Amino acid sequence: MSAREPLLSVTGLTKHFPVREGLVVEREVGRVRAVDDVSFTIGHGETLGLVGESGCGKSTTGRLVLRLIEATGGSVSFEGRDVLALPPAELRALRGAMQIVFQDPYGALDPRMTVEDIITEPLAIQGGHSGPQLAQEARRLLDVVGLASAHARRYPHEFSGGQRQRIGIARAIAPKPKFIVCDEAVSALDVSVQAQIVNLLQDLQQEMGLSYLFIAHDLAVVKHISDRVAVMYLGHVVEIAGKRDLYADPRHPYTQALLDAVPVRHPRLRRKRARLTGEIPSPLDPPPGCRFHRRCPLAQAVCSAERPLLREILPGHQVACHFAETTGKSPVTGPKP
Repeated sequence: MSAREPLLSVTGLTKHFPVREGLVVEREVGRVRAVDDVSFTIGHGETLGLVGESGCGKSTTGRLVLRLIEATGGSVSFEGRDVLALPPAELRALRGAMQIVFQDPYGALDPRMTVEDIITEPLAIQGGHSGPQLAQEARRLLDVVGLASAHARRYPHEFSGGQRQRIGIARAIAPKPKFIVCDEAVSALDVSVQAQIVNLLQDLQQEMGLSYLFIAHDLAVVKHISDRVAVMYLGHVVEIAGKRDLYADPRHPYTQALLDAVPVRHPRLRRKRARLTGEIPSPLDPPPGCRFHRRCPLAQAVCSAERPLLREILPGHQVACHFAETTGKSPVTGPKP
């Protein structure tokens, strides 16, 4: 594998959930287009932030990448191997290299298992470790995530939310993965605890060379931890750029509206916000063309007729908008689509 090849490459990832009706004979009456033709890459040691409104498909994308749910279409390449095409035995062997930290630290841990058993469960499944080795590794991992080794014999209900999330992180790093999906990993925590968990994730990334898909709705947290940011709207990725470029010069009208909604530090710093009108369309019946056109202040006839493709308008800056060249602070020269 080339050193320049990304660790993870997602191409045309799609997930449609069938909607069925009928008491005796079920029939499909529609499909929820949760994720629709999503593509992105994540490099070695890189963090890609994935942001968007609730219900846009962020968490579904993370689960599809790990094949926790089966995709309708597309491909996920991890170190050159197509994850979606792997047979069960090979997929199970790959699980240790691809892990997840869930949103809810209360629901993610089995209340009937001790912390030691929770953390070492991935290692026990892999095999090759004795009981004493597992116990020793559990205590080492607790120390790595900032918990006392004495906590190993306790149960999840004896910990706070932040401590439980640390236990979840310890479980995720136990098999020494290369890639972790952080699915709203800090959204259920207090602000002060969020900062501690984010700092822990960054420390682990430096020590272990981890790559993250960091799914969140808090744009401030995403800006702090990410190298690049992808913005999703109704199942589509509408913009991808380095965090500095995206926050300083967003090109998609939806991205601009998201950033304008971020609270400012002082009332005197208030800015004119881009007001979005209309309701979010249903993923069961998305609008034709650009899915954002019914709420977009710049929409024209082409927006409802033709879906804009994700394309590079500046180095490293991709946007799915027909008018992306003219929406930023500095117009981009060159031919329009």
